[in-house]
Amino acid sequence: MEELATKLLAEGIQKKVVSPGKGELSTFPDGTKVIFHYRSSLCDGTVLDDSRTMGGRSKPMELILGKKFKLAVWERVIATMREGEVADFTCDVKHTALYPLVSQSLRNISAGKDPLEGQRHCCGIAQIHSHHSLGHCDLDQLQANPQPLVFTLELMEVLTPGSFRLDIWAMTDEEKLEVVPQIHVEGNTLYKKGDVKEAAEKYHNAIACLKSLQMKERPGDEGWIKLDLMITPLMLNYCQCKLIQGQYYEVLDHCSSIISKYEDNMKAYFKRAKAHAAVWNETEARADFAKVVELDPSLGPSVAKELRAMEERIRSKEKEEKGRYKSLFSYDSNAPATVTTG
Repeated sequence: MEELATKLLAEGIQKKVVSPGKGELSTFPDGTKVIFHYRSSLCDGTVLDDSRTMGGRSKPMELILGKKFKLAVWERVIATMREGEVADFTCDVKHTALYPLVSQSLRNISAGKDPLEGQRHCCGIAQIHSHHSLGHCDLDQLQANPQPLVFTLELMEVLTPGSFRLDIWAMTDEEKLEVVPQIHVEGNTLYKKGDVKEAAEKYHNAIACLKSLQMKERPGDEGWIKLDLMITPLMLNYCQCKLIQGQYYEVLDHCSSIISKYEDNMKAYFKRAKAHAAVWNETEARADFAKVVELDPSLGPSVAKELRAMEERIRSKEKEEKGRYKSLFSYDSNAPATVTTG
């Protein structure tokens, strides 16, 4: 360990073990997934980021080694840690120059935003030397005046390559195509169990895999169409989940997009009709239900059932509104009249 500490010191990194870990030190081959909590601070103790509180929740960082993470020093120091270990790493400026950009991405993720939101389309070094604000005063100051930082890391778990499913961003194109059918099946299983929210997330992830591949194709080309035909059934399953969750306008958007490309997609019309009915678009709902029967006459009884349910909801709504208007304009005949004089 002393030899390892000496090597780090020579690289401009000072390690201080706060709590020792357990077991043997991993070899950390490329493709290893490490899960850890981090706290980033200035040398005076000012905390910049803390994964235990960022975004109002405690969520550890997940990093796959060998994928050229922008803050290379984290990969370097984690390779010196055992599972369960907590350590402080004081790192020279040469290791921390890109931290403002990394921090901005981490803060965006914790807020549910695009990790690259607010960043210019140029290399990290170019952004450092620009005067472009990162949207956070502390990061702007750090970007203008780079300085050593202290990273307090707690290594929670080390997963060897092949023992876990890669995140979408870390997959190759071949891995994405291979994993989509698996995610689709997992989504279907969850849906049958009634876990609609989790099923929707599975379908969404599968769609994201295929969309990332489709972006590399020219719209309308054979490759693009092939991927779109794979996306469509996943999107319809996703819309079914959103119907159950009451996200009707999202269903309208997605189904309309499908119909604009595939005018004979009966399932898209049926789901859009249900969404229209749910948001009181009676005319549009009737038109879509009629299209469903035109495309598949065997669904006539099912459509008739949906129409009766819609008509009953409309009658109930009209009755409720009449009652509301009646009470609004009613008055007590025994109440004394009020006379005003000018």
